[in-house]
Amino acid sequence: MNTNPAADLANPFLEKEHRERQEIALLLDNYLGKDDRIFVQKTHMGNTEAYIGSVTLEWLDSRVRFASQMPLFRQKFDLKTNNIVRDDETIDEIIQRPLDWSRQAPLTQYLAARKSHKFPAVLVVVSPPWVDNPLAEEWDKNGVATKSAAEFTSFDKNENLGLLNISKDISIFALDGQHRLMGIQGLMSLIKTGILQRYNKNKKPVGAAITLEDLAQEYQIDPDEVHKLAYEKIGIEFIPAAVAGETRQQAQRRVRSIFVHVNLMAVTLSQGQLALLNEDNGFAICARKIAVTHPLLKEQDNRNPRVNWDSATVAAKSTVLTTLQALQDMSERYLEYKFPHWKPEKKGLIPMRPEDDELKEGIEEFKKLFDNLATLPSYQRIESSEETLELRRFSFEKPGGEGNILFRPVGQIALANALGILAFRKKISLKSIFDKLRRFDVDEGFSHMDNPESAWYGILYDPNKKRVLVSGRDLAAKLIVYLVAGIDDDMDRAHLRQAVAQARTFEDKAVSFNGRFVNPKEVGLPQVLS
Repeated sequence: MNTNPAADLANPFLEKEHRERQEIALLLDNYLGKDDRIFVQKTHMGNTEAYIGSVTLEWLDSRVRFASQMPLFRQKFDLKTNNIVRDDETIDEIIQRPLDWSRQAPLTQYLAARKSHKFPAVLVVVSPPWVDNPLAEEWDKNGVATKSAAEFTSFDKNENLGLLNISKDISIFALDGQHRLMGIQGLMSLIKTGILQRYNKNKKPVGAAITLEDLAQEYQIDPDEVHKLAYEKIGIEFIPAAVAGETRQQAQRRVRSIFVHVNLMAVTLSQGQLALLNEDNGFAICARKIAVTHPLLKEQDNRNPRVNWDSATVAAKSTVLTTLQALQDMSERYLEYKFPHWKPEKKGLIPMRPEDDELKEGIEEFKKLFDNLATLPSYQRIESSEETLELRRFSFEKPGGEGNILFRPVGQIALANALGILAFRKKISLKSIFDKLRRFDVDEGFSHMDNPESAWYGILYDPNKKRVLVSGRDLAAKLIVYLVAGIDDDMDRAHLRQAVAQARTFEDKAVSFNGRFVNPKEVGLPQVLS
């Protein structure tokens, strides 16, 4: 019989290790089976001790409140919005930006509809009753805490692992992750009631509520699976409301300082950056692809960048052609007529990522649009060394410019909207459309928007404030559709004429397309392009 001496020697050690693991498992099961304890790892940075663990979403919803409700900071408190009332008495005590309740519905939908959802850990403060009682024995005669508000029982001599007391009488407040908490609260409400109410920033109900049935239909999810989300776990980090050796005021300043620094490190993303990172919105994905691949837009060594990737606006002295946010708006307003299901059926729902083959088709359609846009004489001029800002500026600016709507995001979005209607709803070929638009551009139809004879005067240009009119974007789109395809319906044509006349009326004086003051009824419409 063959024997292995090394194996014989190892067996007792392996058996011992197995027994020890079983003993540890039994010990942990005994402690972790209690609702008033949580298994944590202790950390320490600066003068702050902390304890890291995990809890279910259901537990977070039931036990954690917003920082503004914390007695350590609260002065005047709005019960409706969960925000501190700002006045001269409370301004020094405020530790957080107001909660934005308009974010709850999108966050809840993200959890319910995205299989790959993930929230970062939440930072909370543990505050037992004695913290808010200056007469409690845990404060000495000088008002100094004699113990930590976090009651930790260590399992090892180095005090790295152990149990944290989270019994029902201990209050817990979210210091970082308050909007995550808000989203989880919305999820639990959806699970319990089947309804998710949408709010504005100040927690005033807006629009129709979203139901679990709406989400199941829109995103093809099983309601039973949504109910299981209550038992998913999220990371959580606990810090004590007070530590041994500090006064109540020092405790307040420490916790407040942590909040400030945590939020300073969390940089708010711009609209352009959000568009850049969005992997679920099909329109945003198409916009990104065209921005980096199309010759009209992509970066090249011999010219200034054409796309502002961060800001949603183009600065007066900027040499960019457009912004990533404008490209996303153009993508949506053009492609929505071909891919209407890329937008949720019910208002307030968030989009789901389209299938790869549809994305490929959408990118190709958007590329065709830009292939044709690049043939417009105005855009060809920037390929021969003319600067975008020279074509964008108004005539009265120094140096004066051409006032061309094709170099303003609002004009680009209006044109894309009109082209989507013409190409996909009216089924007119891009070749036919752009044959007309090129002639229109040669005749400076897109230029001199600050001139009373321009089609865009009063619509995309405000002569009183001498600036672009973003509110005129939809009317501009309708006017482009009319210029290219005309309007057969007498009632629709009358409505457009009335809207154009109203836009070109200033203090009861209307401006005709000849640049003369006329009666509003005499404004009329420009000639349809031939």
